[in-house]
Amino acid sequence: MSILSVVAVALLAAWLLAYAGAPLLAWTAGAGLLLLALKQAGALGAAAFAISAALFLALAALLNIRPLRRAVLTGPIFGMFKKVLPEMSSTEREALEAGDTWWEAEMFRGRPAWNKLLEFRYTALTAEEQSFLDHECEELCKLCDDWKIEFEDKDLPPEVWAYIREKKFFSMLIKKEYGGLGFSANAQSAVVTKLATKSITMAVTVMVPNSLGPGELLMHYGTDEQKKQWLPGLVSGKEIPCFGLTGPEVGSDATAMPDLGTVCYGQHEGKKVLGIRLDFSKRYITLAPIATVVGLAFKLRDPDGLLGDKTRTDYGITCALVPARHEGIEIGRRHYPGAAFHNGTIHGRGVFIPVDWIIGGPAMAGKGWRMLVECLSAGRGISLPALGTAAGQSAYRMTGVYGRFRRQFKVAVGKFEGVQEATGRIAGHAYTLEALRVLTASAVDHCAPSVVTAIAKYHMTELMRKIIADGMDVMAGKAIQQGPRNFMATAYKAAPVAITVEGANILTRNLMIFGQGAIRCHEYVFPEMEAARDDDLAKFDQLLFGHIGFSINRAVRAFTLGLTGGRLAASPVAGEMAPYFRQMERFSASLAFCSDLTMGVLGGKLKFMERLSARLGDVLSQLYIASAVAKFYLEGSKSEAELAHARWALDHAMHEIARAFEGFLDNFPVAWARGVMRTVVFPLGNRIKPVSDRLNAQVADLILEPSDVRERLSWLVFRNGGVHDPVGRMEHAWEVALRCEPAYLKYFRHANRGELAGDTVADRLKDAVTRNLMTRQEADQAAEYDRVRFDVILTDDFSKDYIAGNHAAERAEVIELAAARARLA
Repeated sequence: MSILSVVAVALLAAWLLAYAGAPLLAWTAGAGLLLLALKQAGALGAAAFAISAALFLALAALLNIRPLRRAVLTGPIFGMFKKVLPEMSSTEREALEAGDTWWEAEMFRGRPAWNKLLEFRYTALTAEEQSFLDHECEELCKLCDDWKIEFEDKDLPPEVWAYIREKKFFSMLIKKEYGGLGFSANAQSAVVTKLATKSITMAVTVMVPNSLGPGELLMHYGTDEQKKQWLPGLVSGKEIPCFGLTGPEVGSDATAMPDLGTVCYGQHEGKKVLGIRLDFSKRYITLAPIATVVGLAFKLRDPDGLLGDKTRTDYGITCALVPARHEGIEIGRRHYPGAAFHNGTIHGRGVFIPVDWIIGGPAMAGKGWRMLVECLSAGRGISLPALGTAAGQSAYRMTGVYGRFRRQFKVAVGKFEGVQEATGRIAGHAYTLEALRVLTASAVDHCAPSVVTAIAKYHMTELMRKIIADGMDVMAGKAIQQGPRNFMATAYKAAPVAITVEGANILTRNLMIFGQGAIRCHEYVFPEMEAARDDDLAKFDQLLFGHIGFSINRAVRAFTLGLTGGRLAASPVAGEMAPYFRQMERFSASLAFCSDLTMGVLGGKLKFMERLSARLGDVLSQLYIASAVAKFYLEGSKSEAELAHARWALDHAMHEIARAFEGFLDNFPVAWARGVMRTVVFPLGNRIKPVSDRLNAQVADLILEPSDVRERLSWLVFRNGGVHDPVGRMEHAWEVALRCEPAYLKYFRHANRGELAGDTVADRLKDAVTRNLMTRQEADQAAEYDRVRFDVILTDDFSKDYIAGNHAAERAEVIELAAARARLA
């Protein structure tokens, strides 16, 4: 064999070993065989071979004999690693350790175990949960008039409050053993989604006690006495809970709260007891103005060691449960966010509470931050994503109706290419939202996935904002003129609420998704940090060399898959989804390699380079989103309409991944590393294209037509409010369109050609019947269609007195009749 052949075979073998992720012993054996092959080919003489063999044996011993390796190689690296390891506060550590890793970890590791996704089962709704959606939720929606709630009363009506209490809407997450409904996360998500399609205020009111609130904290951490005291009232609705976390000086960075509790003795119910003296000021607290029980988060200090540990003064964040009428508690004035749900302030100075009021008792002092982070999954993974899904489902259904009925330049506006840019996005994003909702909520039923819920919260509320903006553009005056007919305005005003709460979206994207994901999801990083903190050189040695092999494997895989457009990657399915699974695996390997090189080059500096970490977080997020969409399609009908929507969502996700990588690489501060990563990620350049005009037009056309996907993507929209309900009148119009549109289009063609006499629709239809251009039945259908067509495009107007606040000046019927008088012909 020639020397050139030996080198070629060696390179191929090295590539195969790296691509397969072969262990160190395999590399050692391969290097030994290469030496023998070079000697056999005549490339090495006897002396050269002897020297090379001696060097090889020394290096092989150094790398494979672990005690020697630790002494010579790993030990110095271990020392440097401990020096550069960024300091981590106790709260940061608790946040990292809280919750579980789930499917996102597979996407981060470069070689996803697709069977884990495909074999995962969505949480099926029980018969009880489905019945609750079909009956209790329907009845609650029928009790709500969103216009009166938002504009007139600024509150839910008394009968709605009573029904919420009676039917236990506040206790969906409280287990049945405590008297609650004990619903799954998927069921809670569906309930909040449905309620939000009718009233944002109603949905937020219901979701908050079922999100980050005393009920969940009590079930997980409360003492038996606390559960007995509070859970029955929370279940019945006698107790209305709120949770005081944020304040004037503290928002997303809850660890910076100035609210302080000091352990001391004081008087409670006429007795001297061990307790806590509290000073706090809380703002932006949902349900605070009407709360009967307040969850409080504060920093706890024990300067005198009264809790039993004389060596510990600062305990950190602690949570307690306090009656709202407790002496010193001041429920302050009401905020007014973008919707009318109750939100306000809570203050206290020198408030004394018994130490037993700490949730979980004195043993849980200082463990509040971990408690809160672990319970955030409900708010981040269920409630806020449900609001996003509600916007997607409503916009999909309503812009379809409006785009079909509204005509400009004698053409349905839904057929204009410019409008289709927006309606195509609405359709694609709505598909993405429902796919994310059902997968993430089902995940919460199985574990507490902290990174997944952060991804869902950020991206689903951002998609909500985009969908609402697109819907507002399409419906124009219909959307901006507020009134009983408007089904968009409240969502538009309230969108910033979902963007802001449970951690502001800016923080979530720039710090949390990758910052927490890179450490928790990576196979080696967090264990390496733990080994360094435990001063465990042996463990660190094992992890370090595993990490090196991991990085080499992911680099070679990413580069190879990039060269082949992902074609060498394995897909767990055949057919239309296979190319997308291959691209996901390619970009998963790219993410793993870029993350490793970035953390290695930048170290602790990455913590402060938020733009870079945000873009890597975008890659991780879009990989999760794409996998959710692919699974949603595979679990669906696989119809042509379904495929078009799935392809739109996946093409968009792939383009967003490539765009995030481009932004990351363009701005990476170290030139050589930037070049290496660009070569690995895009060896042939970025060839990922955005959603095509043709595909966008296809889903934009589908939004105007009945289909299985239309029902799947809007199944939770409340549509049974009747013809005076803003959504109900659009639903009625849709039904009329399916029955009468052919007759109307026949009339429309005759009228446009000038073949019909008369100044009004009624006159022209009469002429069409007289001249046998249309039958009487066709004329009646065309007239019915025209009536609902005009009703669809109407907006409301009001008297000056009504606008000024005299809501008794006009009844709802008067407002509706005033709008109807706008018709001329």
